[in-house]
Amino acid sequence: MTTEQSILEEQRWDPVYKLIQKKSALKPEEDVDIDDTKNFVHTAKILVLGAGGLGCEILKDLALSGFRNISVIDMDIKKDQGRAKAVVAAEFVSSRIQGCNITAYVGDLTQPFTLQRYVADSEHQPATYKLDGDLKQHHNEFYSGFDIVISGLDAVAPRRWMNQVLTGFALKGNEFIIPYIDGGSERFAGQVRVMLPTLTSCYDCLLNLIPPPTIYAPCTLASTPRIPEHCIQFIVNNFKDFHDGRFADADIKEDVKWIYERALKRAQERNIEGVTEKLTLGVIKSIIPIVSSTNCIISGLIVHEALKMCINYPVLKNSISFNGNGENGIYTGTQNLFKKPDCLACSEIKTFDVKFPSNATVRDVYEMLQDPGKDFKLKSPGLYTSSAFPIHRKGLIESNINSPIKELVLDSNDVIVRDVALGPEAVNKITIHIIFEE
Repeated sequence: MTTEQSILEEQRWDPVYKLIQKKSALKPEEDVDIDDTKNFVHTAKILVLGAGGLGCEILKDLALSGFRNISVIDMDIKKDQGRAKAVVAAEFVSSRIQGCNITAYVGDLTQPFTLQRYVADSEHQPATYKLDGDLKQHHNEFYSGFDIVISGLDAVAPRRWMNQVLTGFALKGNEFIIPYIDGGSERFAGQVRVMLPTLTSCYDCLLNLIPPPTIYAPCTLASTPRIPEHCIQFIVNNFKDFHDGRFADADIKEDVKWIYERALKRAQERNIEGVTEKLTLGVIKSIIPIVSSTNCIISGLIVHEALKMCINYPVLKNSISFNGNGENGIYTGTQNLFKKPDCLACSEIKTFDVKFPSNATVRDVYEMLQDPGKDFKLKSPGLYTSSAFPIHRKGLIESNINSPIKELVLDSNDVIVRDVALGPEAVNKITIHIIFEE
């Protein structure tokens, strides 16, 4: 790099460098090497989960804050012009911010061995992205290589999975503590949490703060629908009856069209307006409505915390919420949320006592583990005896669903539970010790 280029580079990142160079009340007491800190901002490996509305804002803000070594994962491959969302986002940001290197990964983040990696093709200007092959790395090897993990996801299960992975690293020793910053938004509200695995409350510690999903009463859907969502959800619930037991897939256009047409007809028969293809897709995928300005604010807060970590400034302790609905003005506030003593992820407790009547069935246990109002909130739990014999696995072993659980667990009364929300296959299990009540 020439002297002129060095001067331009210094001017380019002057706002960031001022935070490192100047004294302030927030500056850490211990002295840090200024050049090393500047270099770390530019070389720190940042992983962004999700390339949706919030994820794209995060990528842009990271790049404009001096971060140059960024990776992004998203499993959606159809949304943007028939191309993967992660690739489109990486290509857009890296082509506009000189020196920013963004690697895109396409696939399910809970299965890194199958992720497809895309990198910039420097032969084309502006750079376009090309497939660089499958990742083929174990989750321990891949995710342990990042300095900070940032979540812009809208689904709970993959966020819990990543929380389990990072907590597992931290339990091995302090050198494996990888900060986990999680953000989310809905309409004019949002929140950001900064988590240091095993040192602060983790994502699972705070599950009870997540509102349960909207569930409509079956009788309302069938007999007295009042809003367009009722008409759509009724058709969604009955989709499998007309498709050989197959559930609707929001990524299959024919499925969405089939549901939309019948929901529209049902709504017209009851003089209900508002059924559209966009709303139909939103109901099928449980899409959370977002506002771009809210995403900008939440993304700014997230990247602000990431930058503070890299320049050794005190970080948020440990949650901030934002509400800009305008009815009562704009509100923002921070809360220090404490660890949950019996957390599924970061506590040492892996066996939980649960009371059931003596005639309880496998279905009762399964539904309790999925219940959004209970502590576990699992997605699709697999149930096993203490000797690892399978009791129930959705789609594979379902014949025992109505059998008394007492007859299957024998004398131990223990049920081994596995679920994607509990982390990778090697560690994703807890034990439910059933106390039968007569």
